[in-house]
Amino acid sequence: MRDYMTTDVVALRPDDGFKEIVRTLAERGVSGAPVVSESGRVMGVVSEADLMHKEAFMPVAEEPRRYFASRSSTRAAQARAAGDTAADLMQTPATTVTMDTPIARAARVMAVQGIKRLPVVGEDGALVGIISRADVMGVFLAPDDQLRRDVISEVVERSLWEDPERIRVEVRDGVVTLSGRLASKGLIPLTVALTQSIDGVVDVIDELSYERDDTVFDRPGRR
Repeated sequence: MRDYMTTDVVALRPDDGFKEIVRTLAERGVSGAPVVSESGRVMGVVSEADLMHKEAFMPVAEEPRRYFASRSSTRAAQARAAGDTAADLMQTPATTVTMDTPIARAARVMAVQGIKRLPVVGEDGALVGIISRADVMGVFLAPDDQLRRDVISEVVERSLWEDPERIRVEVRDGVVTLSGRLASKGLIPLTVALTQSIDGVVDVIDELSYERDDTVFDRPGRR
């Protein structure tokens, strides 16, 4: 995570006013920012969508007001829209990741929750950086030869304790093809999963074989 996150983070204070927030985001060219306490801990996040609620929930005709108020999914947004500071407008608790969080997991969180950025926090919960969708996409620009070295080092040698001569690793456009002969069948899904966890790997093609099928156990016959 530390290799991909941005450390020059735009952060807001809880008492920052609405116009100050808009000005900060516009000047720094970002669509949202974490709100941090005096100790640097992440309290929440304010995004452009949260700021838009100020306009979206302005008092209008009675019918639209009743419509908005009747929808439970909008009541929280309507309440935030009435606020004037970052503490009022922010979404809380903030979804965060740590420096030990795998890039793939951060990408899944962004995709599932539909968010564009994740604050990165240290062990004490203090803000240390931010990871964006663009940062995550940059992971897939890793050169093929680098990915090959990473798979051999992290998977074949360190995790499986295998001789690199026994397991062939080929990489083309981020897609890793594994071939060779493992000691047991049960190691194949593990090897594939470990390879998929390497940052920058797009996909894994499994062409591995095995010497022993350890997934089938002999059952004693009935007497």
